Amino acid sequence: MKFGISDADAAMMNIPPGLDPDLLRSFVLVAEGGSVTRAALRVGRTQSAVSMQMRRLEEALGQPLLLRGPRGLSPTPHGLWLLDRARRLLAMHDEIVNNFRMPEITGRIRLGSPDDYALLWLPEILAGFAEAHPAAEVEVVCLPSTELLRCFDKGDLDLTLFSGGNEEPGLPAESLWRGPLRWVGPAARPTHLLRPLPLVLCHTGCTWRIAATRALERAGVPWRMAYSSASQTGTHAVVLAGLGVTVGLSMALPPGLRLLGPEEGMPDLPELEIALVRHPGAAAEALADHIRRGFLSRPGVNARAA
Repeated sequence: MKFGISDADAAMMNIPPGLDPDLLRSFVLVAEGGSVTRAALRVGRTQSAVSMQMRRLEEALGQPLLLRGPRGLSPTPHGLWLLDRARRLLAMHDEIVNNFRMPEITGRIRLGSPDDYALLWLPEILAGFAEAHPAAEVEVVCLPSTELLRCFDKGDLDLTLFSGGNEEPGLPAESLWRGPLRWVGPAARPTHLLRPLPLVLCHTGCTWRIAATRALERAGVPWRMAYSSASQTGTHAVVLAGLGVTVGLSMALPPGLRLLGPEEGMPDLPELEIALVRHPGAAAEALADHIRRGFLSRPGVNARAA
């Protein structure tokens, strides 16, 4: 017995053909990264092939989905509508496929993550992984990115998230997210007006710290290092006390903190990349796949929205 309708019947009824998940996946990567070239590298296709995919998708839907601007490609209003739904559709598509294809995962998997990424992304990811692989045990290690990469190199972690820029050249890392760093200060005090500006940041080699101090130096803003902390939670505690400003992501700030921008006299900060690296193995790949889908499916958590 054959269910459904044929392509010919669909055409006669003026029903558009089903959307190829590969087209949607390329569209999401182009829309988030603002670049066909970066998307092509992620999906393992040529730039011209991905450009062709975008044309096919726009022709199938009958609407322009991407516009070229000074900062690259960005979604049109129709593209933004599609982007949100494409993330969720792809996450469900991948979950269905992998649930039937993945071998049973057992044993312990050691995952590293900076503490702020763990709080933002991992609860939903780990819950989904535990449901799909109940026999597996995930051990989460929260450390600064440089320490996580050292642990990974020594074989103490099976996979780890980290802030891009901390890795050694040639490390086969996978980019999961890009978005701007933001200045963060206390909501109740104008600490950002103090000079020299008191900073609350992580260790000396931290890419966030380097980005913050370089931005201030370029803007001619005097600063001093008021406090150092190995975790984002620690920096937030000091900033909540009104003792300095820090940098971070724009999502899920604790009550009592606020974002600071040019209107408060703060210089622009560069984009941040969140990346993933893993050792070979079915267990690590299974968890890495859940992590990819977790980053893909979070509405608003992307380079354009951050």
